[in-house]
Amino acid sequence: MIVQRREKQIIHLDMDAFYPSVEVLDNSSLKGKPVIVGGSKERGVVSSASYEARKFGVHSAQPIAQALRLCPNGIFLPVRMARYHEVSEQIFQIFHSFTPSVEPLSVDEAFLDVTGTERLFGSPVDLAKKIKQKILQDIGLTVSAGIAPSKFVAKIASDMNKPDGLTVVHPHKVREFLDPLSIDKMWGAGKVTQKALNDLGIYTFRDLSQTPLSILERRFGKQGLKMHQLSMGIDERDVVPHHDAKSIGHELTFAQDIIDLKAAKKELLALANKIAHRMRRHNVEGKTITVKVKYSDFILNTRSITLAKATDDGSEIYTKACELLADTAVGKRPVRLLGISLSQLTASGAGEGAQINLFYETEKTKKRKDLHKALDTLYEKHGHKSVFPGTLIEDEH
Repeated sequence: MIVQRREKQIIHLDMDAFYPSVEVLDNSSLKGKPVIVGGSKERGVVSSASYEARKFGVHSAQPIAQALRLCPNGIFLPVRMARYHEVSEQIFQIFHSFTPSVEPLSVDEAFLDVTGTERLFGSPVDLAKKIKQKILQDIGLTVSAGIAPSKFVAKIASDMNKPDGLTVVHPHKVREFLDPLSIDKMWGAGKVTQKALNDLGIYTFRDLSQTPLSILERRFGKQGLKMHQLSMGIDERDVVPHHDAKSIGHELTFAQDIIDLKAAKKELLALANKIAHRMRRHNVEGKTITVKVKYSDFILNTRSITLAKATDDGSEIYTKACELLADTAVGKRPVRLLGISLSQLTASGAGEGAQINLFYETEKTKKRKDLHKALDTLYEKHGHKSVFPGTLIEDEH
């Protein structure tokens, strides 16, 4: 007996200009205006731009200074990651209400495997429309969807008719859909790879699919074979739910170089508390603490330490970060950027040695947890500037 394999039905959902859209959601006076979310005007980069700002040539990863020249009347806003994560959680709850097979790619996009859900929700097109409608009704944001038999094609499709788009690529239409597309839509191929492909006379997916595999493998190795398969729509990857983060971190590029060690430590304290809040929000702890330092000449140093027991305590993270800072040239050389990250993440309380034997330590731990809970409530309600260590008061004023 031959069992015919069922064709996958995958939806890629991508929120439209997510960060600026959340800003408009919270402040309706911004609607229809060029909103640009990112870092400082001196040294920051664009995280995301509204479609009104994109008309001026503004795009993500662009220096804010350049965006300001292109769109001088733009409304420049700082990144509010805690708020974006809050809205993201609401969005993903909606995704999960339709299927458990949800693979997050970032806070604002995900793959959904909807194979075999027709009896519950109708066709994949009907399902995508229901998801789009629910997100609009419940949250007030729009999302673009791409439907295809593979992750690769679905992701490209979702970007075809933004904003608020819905693009369907049927299995027998995959090659017809891909062939005329520019190679710059090849997911995972950066500008260097794109130029190398152009140098071989490859500008479209059709060009790539018709290029002898031997040439591609000689020039790109295993990546050449992968790109060749993708150009023909061959992508056997499954949707993998519950993609756990490998690390949680935060970094800050300063408008002016930091020279003073005391000032650097204040910045580390603020970073440590932000990271600790994010970790507790996601119910994880980390064992390895890494400090990242970029000097004014763009030379980068990283220093790491692995703890005996995982933590989500901002005070402990800060203390260890300061120890690591002592092994750098901070205070002796101008510093452009500081960052902290935690890796080797585990679920809170699940790490080795989590059980505490002494009564004193149990009471101490309980008090710390109660304090964290109170701080997190204030952070969620009023933002990270609502409460901070006393040593930061001078900066906040």
